[in-house]
Amino acid sequence: MVLAGGKATRMGGVDKPALVVGGRTLLDRVISAVAHADEIVVVGPPRPTVHPVRWTREPEPGTGPVAGMAAGLDLVTAEVVVLLAADLPALTRATVDRLRAAPPAVLVDADGRDQWLLGAWPTAALRAATPAEPANAALRRVLTGLAPVRLGDVDGSARDVDHPSDLADPVPRTGTPFPE
Repeated sequence: MVLAGGKATRMGGVDKPALVVGGRTLLDRVISAVAHADEIVVVGPPRPTVHPVRWTREPEPGTGPVAGMAAGLDLVTAEVVVLLAADLPALTRATVDRLRAAPPAVLVDADGRDQWLLGAWPTAALRAATPAEPANAALRRVLTGLAPVRLGDVDGSARDVDHPSDLADPVPRTGTPFPE
């Protein structure tokens, strides 16, 4: 499941998933890393993509990642959900596969921060943890309760785009291994 909504306030409100890095949109880069999945659910406004996806929106766009996740879960049929942000230009299939092999799991960036929009979760547990009123709920609080394994970023997949300057470095930076 790829969360491709949001306000991108630190980016001046641009359609961040549509930004192009290395000749492909940020969204297409993330979708390509999960193209081997049985299904790909994208939560956000529909746009052209390189691979087929199922689109959905949260009832009130802009109410945060937990609301987006809740909307996406309505379409998920897989036993494990890989929950991703749409702004991960260096995400690799290898990282997705590492996460899927150890759910619940969250990727930890080179600075030791949990990347809550880069993890794999048992679908049933994720549904059970999602609050009845998901709008504006804190994703970290929802997912921490699932006691994920923390996997280190060994290939730079945790790099995201939060500021315009993040687009100036199209070369993925390699993360330092986090003790597993």
